[in-house]
Amino acid sequence: MDRVADFATDIGEGGTQVLTLSGPYLVSTIGFIEDGLKSVDSSVTQIDLSNVSEIDTAGAWLAVCTSSRLDAEITGTSERAQRLINAVCDIGFDTELAPPREDIFRRVTTGVADQVYDARDGLRGTVGFLGAILFACGRLIRSPSTFPGKALVRQMELVGVSALPIVGLMSFLIGIVIAQQGAVQLQQFGAETLTVNLVGRITLRELGVLMTAIMVAGRSGSAFAAQIGTMKLTEEIDAMRTIGISPMERLVIPRILAAVLMMPLLGFYAAVVAIVGGAVVSDLALGIPFWNFLERVKDVVPLYDLWVGLVKAPFFGLIIALAGCYHGMQVKGDSEQVGLRTTMAVVTAIFAVIVLDAFFAVFFTEVGWG
Repeated sequence: MDRVADFATDIGEGGTQVLTLSGPYLVSTIGFIEDGLKSVDSSVTQIDLSNVSEIDTAGAWLAVCTSSRLDAEITGTSERAQRLINAVCDIGFDTELAPPREDIFRRVTTGVADQVYDARDGLRGTVGFLGAILFACGRLIRSPSTFPGKALVRQMELVGVSALPIVGLMSFLIGIVIAQQGAVQLQQFGAETLTVNLVGRITLRELGVLMTAIMVAGRSGSAFAAQIGTMKLTEEIDAMRTIGISPMERLVIPRILAAVLMMPLLGFYAAVVAIVGGAVVSDLALGIPFWNFLERVKDVVPLYDLWVGLVKAPFFGLIIALAGCYHGMQVKGDSEQVGLRTTMAVVTAIFAVIVLDAFFAVFFTEVGWG
C-alpha cells in the first residue's frame, strides 16, 4: 500500500478540472503536501477522493478546507471518508483566531479592576500567612524543645556565611566607586579630604545595608521561594502535614530567623569592606595613607550612623524572608509557577526594602539622626 499522500490535477468530463487525491491522508502524511494543495489553481471544480487509501480527521479537514477554498465539490468518498467529512464540514472557516480587541477605555478599566481584585486576594493571603507564622511562633514558645535548631544553623550558614565572598566583593567595589567618583567631584572645590566623610557615612548608614539587602534578596530570597515552591509542587509539604510536622515551624521560621539574625552582621561586614575599598583608592589616587583614612573614619563618622544601619538590617532581613517564603508557599499547578513565584519574591523583596529604607530615612531625620 502506498504510504505517501499525493494529488494531481486532471481534465474531467465536460472539460472541467478535477483535483485527484491519492494515498493515505493521515495526520502523519498530509504535512508533506499541505503547502502544495494551497497552490492549486482555483479553476478546479471537483475534488476526487476515490484513490484515497486511508483517511482520518486531519485528512478530512484538509479536504474540506481545500474544497471550501476552491469552491469545489467532493466526490468519490468512501463511507468512512464521508462520515469524517460530515463531522468536520460544519466547522466555520472564517472564525477569528482571537476575539476582537475592546476599546482602550474598557481595556484599561478592566485591567485596573483585575489588578485590584488580585490585590485583594494577595492581601488576604498575606494576612493569612502572617497569622500562620504567629501561630507557629506561639507553639514554639510553648514547646521550646521542638524548635528546629539544626535547621536554623543550616539556614544561617546559607544566608550569612556562604554570602560573605560575594557580599564582600560587591561592597569592596562599591567603596572604590564611591571614593573615586566622590573625590573627582570634591576636587573641584579643593575638598578631596572629605572623601573620608563621604565613604564612611554613606556606607555605614545607607549603602552597606541596602546593597546587602538587595544581594540577599536576589540570592537567599529567591532560594527560599524556589526551595519551598519545589517542595510544594512535589507534595513534600503535604506529606509533612500528613505525618504531623508543621511546614511553618520546620521550613519558614528557620529561614525568617536566619535572615533577621544574619542581616545586621552582613550589613556591618559590607560597610567595613566598602570603607576598606575607599581607603585603597584614596591611598592610590588621593595620597591619603591607608591607615590614616581608617583613623579619620573614626573621627568624622558619628556613632549613630552605625546604629542607623544596624537598626534597619533586621527589618530588611524580615521582609526578604517573608517575601521568599510566602511566594514559595503560593506555588501550585506546574513547574512554571516556581520560576514565576521566585521572580515575584525577588521583585517584591527589593521593592519593599527600598520603600522601607525611604521610610527609615525620613524617620531618623525627624528624630535628629539625619
